[in-house]
Amino acid sequence: MNNISNDLYNLKIDNEGIATLTIDQKNNPTNLFSTPFITSFLEVCHQVIQDESIKGMIVTSGRSMFMPGADLRELSTMGQDPETDLNNILQMHQSFRAVEMAGKPIVAAINGTAMGGGLELCLICHHRIVLNNPKIKLGFPESKVGLLPGGGGTIKAPYLMGIQNALMYLLQGKEVRPQQALKDGLVDDLAEINDELIAKAKDWIKNNPSPVQPWDNKKYKIPGGGVWSPKGAQTIIGAVGNVSKMTHGNYPAQRCILGVIHDGLQAPIDKAFEIEARYFIKLLSSKEAKNMIRTGFVGMQAARKGKARPKDQEKYEIKKLGILGAGMMGAGIAYVSAKAGMNVVLKDTSKENAEGGKEYSRKLLAKAITKNRSTPEKAEKLLSKITTTDQVTDLKGCDLVIEAVFEDPILKDKVTKETEQVLDSNKIYASNTSTIPISLLAKSSERPDNFIGIHFFSPVDKMPLVEIIVGEKTSEKAIAAAIDYTVAIKKVPIVVNDSRGFFTSRCFGTFVNEGMFLLEEGVPAAMIENITKQKGMPVGPLAVHDEVTLTLSKHVIESDPNQERSPEKERSYQLILDLIGRGRTSKKDGKGFYDYHANGKKKLWPELSTIFNAKIDALDKEMIAKRIMHRQALESYRCLDEGVLNSVIDGDIGSVLGWGFPIYTGGALSYIDFVGMDNFITDCDNFKEKYGSRWEIPQSLRKLAESGKSIHEFSKS
Repeated sequence: MNNISNDLYNLKIDNEGIATLTIDQKNNPTNLFSTPFITSFLEVCHQVIQDESIKGMIVTSGRSMFMPGADLRELSTMGQDPETDLNNILQMHQSFRAVEMAGKPIVAAINGTAMGGGLELCLICHHRIVLNNPKIKLGFPESKVGLLPGGGGTIKAPYLMGIQNALMYLLQGKEVRPQQALKDGLVDDLAEINDELIAKAKDWIKNNPSPVQPWDNKKYKIPGGGVWSPKGAQTIIGAVGNVSKMTHGNYPAQRCILGVIHDGLQAPIDKAFEIEARYFIKLLSSKEAKNMIRTGFVGMQAARKGKARPKDQEKYEIKKLGILGAGMMGAGIAYVSAKAGMNVVLKDTSKENAEGGKEYSRKLLAKAITKNRSTPEKAEKLLSKITTTDQVTDLKGCDLVIEAVFEDPILKDKVTKETEQVLDSNKIYASNTSTIPISLLAKSSERPDNFIGIHFFSPVDKMPLVEIIVGEKTSEKAIAAAIDYTVAIKKVPIVVNDSRGFFTSRCFGTFVNEGMFLLEEGVPAAMIENITKQKGMPVGPLAVHDEVTLTLSKHVIESDPNQERSPEKERSYQLILDLIGRGRTSKKDGKGFYDYHANGKKKLWPELSTIFNAKIDALDKEMIAKRIMHRQALESYRCLDEGVLNSVIDGDIGSVLGWGFPIYTGGALSYIDFVGMDNFITDCDNFKEKYGSRWEIPQSLRKLAESGKSIHEFSKS
């Protein structure tokens, strides 16, 4: 057999008769577990097995990542013909089994991150050695996109790690570093450098000429016992309860993973792989998986790379960043920007206030050091990039200035005019406003073409979304600069057009409002909160309103120059005034819809049931769920229809990352298809008749339904 070099891998055979397959998929940005690769991999394995002069083969990578997973673009096109898909997967398993049982050793020399299908490729190999590099991750993230490992991983993981450990990886998409993977039994050995990695792989091949996989060894026992062992049975029963509690039945992948392990570990190994394949095809055809792949992977990956960026603009490099306001938002922006390597000037009204903002970074870094995610040297280097000041002249030379002061147009006008006096005329100025129209704020600027909104979410260091708002006069240069900055700090940008509240704040407002309206109408607070969480929202509308504070909601409504409020806004305003008048203001103050205690626990304020007269006839669970979820989706559609949103996928990403709309639905706009467009329209029409004009359906949505198209086929024309 000769050496081989192609667009997928390089194969070299040394003078000892050991082949090294180096995966290097030249037509992909990274190595992917895809049909073309699998086909070629099996072909070369067959040749290696047939060649008696070859003792064994090492599988490694020519990229910084070994193989981060399957090609989800390919998977997203599958599911239309389940029978054909199933047959293809079963044939793949048969071919993998032939490699495993051929009696010729194959070793995975894992020199980079191996996830999902990439890790399953390693499990086909008889032995796994990984570089002891803390940047390397191993795991099965398939459940995060509504799937399960379909290349044998769901069955093989418990054989290697035991049922309990395997479930931690499979159900949660747990990712681990090499040392933990070794401890758990996922890999067999570690190497400190690449030369040692290859040397160890060769030694293992020489010393193990006739390897047998654990699942083919009749004497082998699953760590901790099988399904019907005391520990195994207890683990499965406990996992069923926990999955039900955590997913509320919204995420079928977790149920299917339990099904594969329960059924598969009681069957002969080849039958077990068939069981896994059938569950995989079931999930692949589900609307939950399609939604999660489309929004959670394909859409977010494109957004993360800056897909919305104007193509004809030069890259805008930000070496020096100015931040106005060292409160929680400004402090968080300073941290993520310095972490990205930018020099940051953090300005506030006093040096003391600015230093208080820098202290936020110190605390985050101290926490990172205790968790071995940073070192004192790295922390000091990051902190040295943040300069605190109370002098506007220190903003000279900034490439971008982000204003993050209190939501007051008068204050924002003052700092904008003050800053522009020292900012070069060709540089970009951004406001981190969450509700005030950018076109209104840009009136304070002498260069509105370089004025843009960059809306962060709190806490900035954890929240991945950035909403970029385009004003009436914002230039493409400013849009490109804002996206370049967002990508540089490793956030996910969506670009929206100007309106009060933009997209996220506007739709989030309907979420908390509907919660308050249900409460006012007599639905018990606990029922509102629990049903909301059962539908997949991370927190109920009353609890999240406490977090953003009722006083902020009051201020936002009062700062709207439009004195003629809509009935919905006026009703919301009066409810907020009533609660504030009773001393109920926020989680921060310890009193809102909940009472907050010093031990961190919270409990719904008992007086709510008295004030709002809880009624038995209001206990319609389905109605409550629909009002909470439909209202967010309807407002999201209005944003699309009005041109605030540029695309359906922007709305889906913004809703999932911005305020936690459940990913299994695909997002707030895909939710309309998820429940059925006709059903959605009928429900909203019924709600309009009973609850008022806020439930009015735009005519464009009715036309879309009449045409039989999906929400993703929406066109403004």
